[in-house]
Formats: sequence, structure tokens, C-alpha cells
Amino acid sequence: QLQLVESGGGLVQPGGSLRLSCAASGFDADLYIIGWFRQAPGKEREGVSCIKPGDDTVDYLDSVKGRFTISRDNAKNTVYLQMNSLKPEDAGVYYCAADYNLYCSGYVWGYEYWGRGTQVTVSS
Repeated sequence: QLQLVESGGGLVQPGGSLRLSCAASGFDADLYIIGWFRQAPGKEREGVSCIKPGDDTVDYLDSVKGRFTISRDNAKNTVYLQMNSLKPEDAGVYYCAADYNLYCSGYVWGYEYWGRGTQVTVSS
């Protein structure tokens, strides 16, 4: 059974850092595109970052470029999202998602499999 489990969320002050993990089981995550999404209360879920299979090409939402980094550890079948210089507007529930595809997508409908999310709160 294909499963994605996010972890690493929490409360952090503005300017702080968090590293989110997306642990995959039941499939080889390095063969799938893996995306990170976030959803703030009352807002739509938006794509934050994505990593492609094969060459590990990455993509980012403009507002997180230079602050967030997505990476894979194939030995652990895990994808990470390192988030630095966090801002209050980065807060929300962060989800990882997977799809057996070659091209990254920033849209919810581009992914078949989803985790249950981890909460990120940025507040002083």
C-alpha cells in the first residue's frame, strides 16, 4: 500500500527554520514526482515545491525561492523540505504528494497520492 507520512512541523518564530520530511512506503519514491503543498485556513492548497524523478530537477513557488530547498534521500525513501527565513505567511498545513509522472506540477490535480499533512505555525 502506497503511503506518505509527513513530519517535522511545529511552531517557529519568524526568521526561523524547519525541516519537513515526507517518508514514503509501498513504492520507490525516486521514480515519482514528489510535491510539497501548503494550505492556510480559508485558502486553497498551493504548490510550494516539486522534485522530478531521474535528474531530480526541482521547482519552487516564487515566494519561497531562495528560502526553501527540496531534496531526496533515496536510501531512506524520504523527501525533505528545508525551510529557512520563515515568514508568518508561510504558515499552514504542509502536505507531500506523489504521482507516477515525469513532470513537476504545482497543481493539486497533478498528484494521485497524498499524505495527511503536518502543521507549520510561524509566530512570535
